[in-house]
Amino acid sequence: MERGKLNVDFAGKIAEFEMLLNKVIPKKMLYRFLARGKGIEFDSYRNFGSDEDASLIDWKASIRSNNLLARQYVQEKNLNVMFVVDVGENMVFGSQEKLKCEYTAEMVAALSHSIINSGDQIGFILFNNTFAKLSPIRPGKKQLDILLYNLLDPYLYKGTSNIGDNLNSLVELLNPSVSMVILISDFLRVNENQKNDFGMLGNLFETVAIMVRDPLDKTLPDINKEMILESYNGDRLLINPSLVKKTYELGVEKQTAFVRDLFQKSKIDLLELDTRNDFALDLATFLKRRVDRRD
Repeated sequence: MERGKLNVDFAGKIAEFEMLLNKVIPKKMLYRFLARGKGIEFDSYRNFGSDEDASLIDWKASIRSNNLLARQYVQEKNLNVMFVVDVGENMVFGSQEKLKCEYTAEMVAALSHSIINSGDQIGFILFNNTFAKLSPIRPGKKQLDILLYNLLDPYLYKGTSNIGDNLNSLVELLNPSVSMVILISDFLRVNENQKNDFGMLGNLFETVAIMVRDPLDKTLPDINKEMILESYNGDRLLINPSLVKKTYELGVEKQTAFVRDLFQKSKIDLLELDTRNDFALDLATFLKRRVDRRD
């Protein structure tokens, strides 16, 4: 593929996501998904205005005072968000309209645009079997343009990615000033050997993991014919999907359950996305839940 030939619609997805996000999260509360428990502090109560969003009300305090009260927070300025995005060959895969890498690029565009529009800053680390591209935290639209330019580069997508093998180096790369890490991959190669490393990441940094998977990452087509599967390292295997479908699905379910449990124990919030579905509503709803839990 040539640069710029990925099937993406950055402008359309940014507009769609921001419309949905503004419906579920009041704009002045948008920053609060970034640092649940870090970066913002409770300041005081204030009288709740009739034209405000009811989710701002602190009902316990309101009952005690016999008056509708809202919590008021002090916001840390210039929150620093680091995107860590999988650009391995495993992301150049798909059975739907979008390859995983295209789906991911649009989602990163929408989320990073909202972060920058909130006055915060982003950096990025793009990884495959190594760290392919790195950019420190910087403010402004130019930083967003650099990130999206790199995500559009088809020559960047190569190598067998496994973030678990790079976690120690990743933590060393992250500046203590980073407010949040947003880690995006299919996480298909995460395993038992990485328990301690993910735990270290989750304890050192507020971390969100976004799992992007294609339907064929979860199941095989229901056909009774032989086909050749080629792994990321070039190994080929002749199979009949109808004969191995159930075994394949059980293996995927087991690995996915392991990832969920690992991230929960590592204090890493996990959002699971399927390339069959538009990410905008799922991502906006996920961020709303983070805001609600913060309250």
